[in-house]
Amino acid sequence: MVALTFDSNMTDAMLAELARHQVASFDNRRVVDELVAERVPATFFLAGKWIERYPDETRRIVADPLFEVGSHSYAHRAFHLPCYGLGGLPVAAMAADVARSEALLRRFTPHPTSYFRFPGGCYDRVALRAIAPAHVQVIQYDVASGDAFGTSADAIVSQTLARTRGGSIVVMHVTDGDTAPLTARALPAIVAGLRARGLRLVRLSTLLAYLPSAPRIHSPEADGSLGAMSTASGNS
Repeated sequence: MVALTFDSNMTDAMLAELARHQVASFDNRRVVDELVAERVPATFFLAGKWIERYPDETRRIVADPLFEVGSHSYAHRAFHLPCYGLGGLPVAAMAADVARSEALLRRFTPHPTSYFRFPGGCYDRVALRAIAPAHVQVIQYDVASGDAFGTSADAIVSQTLARTRGGSIVVMHVTDGDTAPLTARALPAIVAGLRARGLRLVRLSTLLAYLPSAPRIHSPEADGSLGAMSTASGNS
């Protein structure tokens, strides 16, 4: 089994781009269209400011039984620096940011998952302790598709197929614009390629239910890699 996951980034800088009409939209509806057409289960990590900007698309996602949703923070600021040019979030504000995102998700669905993905996948032990009161499960990934700021759909496809194996969690994006413009174009070949290898595409909850030995806590500072899953319990 393989879980395809999709992040929806939204920062104040991205909102400013929309206001200046530099970018038409950060909602890549074609990604969702493709998943629905091919009957691909998926897990979406939605940033709070993205939800507020695109409430109709959020409703569309949460209404489809193919999909499940988790949090990608509210303001999409970094919980550990440096982090791909993101502005940092004070430690004292981390728990409130996550709680605000969770509360926003519950306005759209009574059954959000407890899954949380740090913006940029950037975190440390301090961040894990800070968000412990939110009682979320921190989800990382072992396959970065390369769709973020990607310039070649073929490269996204080849990178994803080369790195994905049974049990993988793949991260992609549903933001379009100038952040991930080629995801929808790459997705059909990724889905076809994974299925051709006999891999079953499932929601994250299905995958994790079959991975009881997945590490509960994983710090990227320990070995420089990305773990599949960790729990924000503070017991790191």
